[in-house]
Amino acid sequence: MAFKALLLLLLATFLLVSTTVASNEVGVKTEIKYAAPVPVKAPIPAPPVKPPTTPVPPYKAPTPAPPTKGPTPYKPPTKAPTPPYKPPTKAPTPPYKPPAPAPPTKAPTPPYKPPAPAPPTKAPTPPFKPPAPAPPTKAPTPPYKPPTPAPAPPVKAPTPPYMPPTPPTKAPTPAPAPPTKAPTPPYKPPVPTPPVKPPTTPAPPYKPPSPPLPPVRTKKDCIPLCGQRCKLHSRTNLCLRACMTCCDRCKCVPPGTYGNREMCGKCYTDMRTHRNKHKCP
Repeated sequence: MAFKALLLLLLATFLLVSTTVASNEVGVKTEIKYAAPVPVKAPIPAPPVKPPTTPVPPYKAPTPAPPTKGPTPYKPPTKAPTPPYKPPTKAPTPPYKPPAPAPPTKAPTPPYKPPAPAPPTKAPTPPFKPPAPAPPTKAPTPPYKPPTPAPAPPVKAPTPPYMPPTPPTKAPTPAPAPPTKAPTPPYKPPVPTPPVKPPTTPAPPYKPPSPPLPPVRTKKDCIPLCGQRCKLHSRTNLCLRACMTCCDRCKCVPPGTYGNREMCGKCYTDMRTHRNKHKCP
C-alpha cells in the first residue's frame, strides 16, 4: 500500500512539472486549476504479531513433606534378675566304721637257695717300679803267688823277606760293544709341494646378448612397450600410467613382464614413489 501511494505521488508531481513547462513555452497565461491531490491515506499498520503464549500452568502449592520421625531414644537392654546364690548342699556323711581286722595270713616259705659263691677278687696290681741297680760287687782278691821263672824263649826261624801282597787278579772285563746304529736311509730330496690353485668358480653359462631395446623417441613409442610390460599386472591401468611416465623420462622400457630394470640404467631403477618404493614397473 505504501509503495502504491508513493508511485501516485511521483506521477502527480511529474504531470505538474510537465504542464508548467509547456505553458511557459506557449506563453499563454491561463489559469490552471490544479486538482487537489488525492489525500494519501497512511497505511494501516498491521496488527503486531503476538507470539503464541503457552498457557501458564496453575500454581500448585508444594505438598507438605510427611513429618519425619525423630530418632528413637536408646533403651539399654534389660537383664533378667539373677537368682539368689544358693550354696551347694552336701549329702550327710555316714558314720565312720573301722574296718574289721583281717586274719593274719602266713606267706609260704620260699625254698632254700644256697648263696652263690662270690667271684674271686683280684688284688690291685701295684704300680711298676724299676728294679734298683745292684751295688757293684768286687771280686775277691786272689792269694799271692810268687812269680815263676819265665821259660826260655823258643828259637824262632828266620822270617822270610817281606813281599808286598799281590793284588787279586781280576778277570778282564769285556770291552763294551759299540752301539750299533741303524743304516741311514739314502737321502731323498724333499718333494716340492704342488702350487695351491685358488678355487675356480664355475664359469656362468653363456648367455647370448639380449637383443637391443627398441628405440623410444616420442611418447607414442611407449604405448606398445608399456602394454607388453603391464599385460600380466593385477592393476593394469595403474601400471600403464607409471610405465608411461618412466618411459617418457628415461626413454626406455625393459623387456618382459617382470624384472630386467637394470637394463634401462639408473634413471629407471632409482625412480621412487612417495613411499620410497619402485615407481617404474
